[in-house]
Amino acid sequence: MAQALHHPQMTVHFLGTGGSWPSAQRNVAATAIKRGSEVLLFDCGEGTQRQFQKGGLSYQAISKIFISHLHGDHVYGLPGIVKTMQLNERTDPLDVYGPRGILDLMGVYDRIANVRDQFPIRVHELRDGSHVKFEGYEVRAAKMNHGLHNLAYGLVEEERPGRFDKPTALRLGVPEGPLFRKLQMGEEVKSKDGRSVRPTEVLGPPRRGRKVVVTGDTGPCEALVSFAHGSTLLICEATYCAEMADRAAEYGHMTAAWAAEAAKRAAVERLVLTHISPRYVDSGQHLAEARPIFAQVTVAEDFDAIEVPLSD
Repeated sequence: MAQALHHPQMTVHFLGTGGSWPSAQRNVAATAIKRGSEVLLFDCGEGTQRQFQKGGLSYQAISKIFISHLHGDHVYGLPGIVKTMQLNERTDPLDVYGPRGILDLMGVYDRIANVRDQFPIRVHELRDGSHVKFEGYEVRAAKMNHGLHNLAYGLVEEERPGRFDKPTALRLGVPEGPLFRKLQMGEEVKSKDGRSVRPTEVLGPPRRGRKVVVTGDTGPCEALVSFAHGSTLLICEATYCAEMADRAAEYGHMTAAWAAEAAKRAAVERLVLTHISPRYVDSGQHLAEARPIFAQVTVAEDFDAIEVPLSD
């Protein structure tokens, strides 16, 4: 079967990078991944629809919302953004995914916002190990270490074809043009002299697509290291710094150092820290604790946007 050739541009937009409650510096949890023209939203804290407008993204482009868990700073924005979609005459379906309880929660929100007659909202409960396939990628779910049932999500793209060996293709008698593309798509073609040329003759080994993991809320756990292994980008909560380690452990959160250690053990390419407690007014302490452990780390600020490149 032909492999997908096109892996569109992927950009992560950090719309809410705080935890617990909004502060002057940070709104609460909301991370949007724009993949081509599609927008996937991970968590939806209060005021997320305003963050979309300030961040220059269209909330009408959201096709799927993934909720990590049902604590308020991750879900209070759902009725607002759904109602805003309705008021702006949305007709496209919206898929909402989340852990056990999301069906009940969306039922309550639906009675508040009264939108199901305006556009379809399809609600799906996921569990540890769930995989949901879409065109060109899938989203995986894994249970993390938090007091309430919490799912981390991994957006994992399909493999890309291996590198195309143009000189070999020409030597085998394949004329440059549409037949090149067919070979790159995994199709067998005929050379100028009628010989069959297989994709394996002109393509290198398959190359992996991108993998982006969003943790939701979690304390340290082996599940995170395993789930995030080899990620292009790990977006990990780092609610606290070292002086609050006891509180982090008690409530199922990460310190900056713990997140950096998880990224190191998981051999990820890049780490971004988010879900910062309102007690911290800047990111200096988080970086100072994380960077000696894992160098490729940044702390997200509201409205940061980073492109996720394809690996060689």
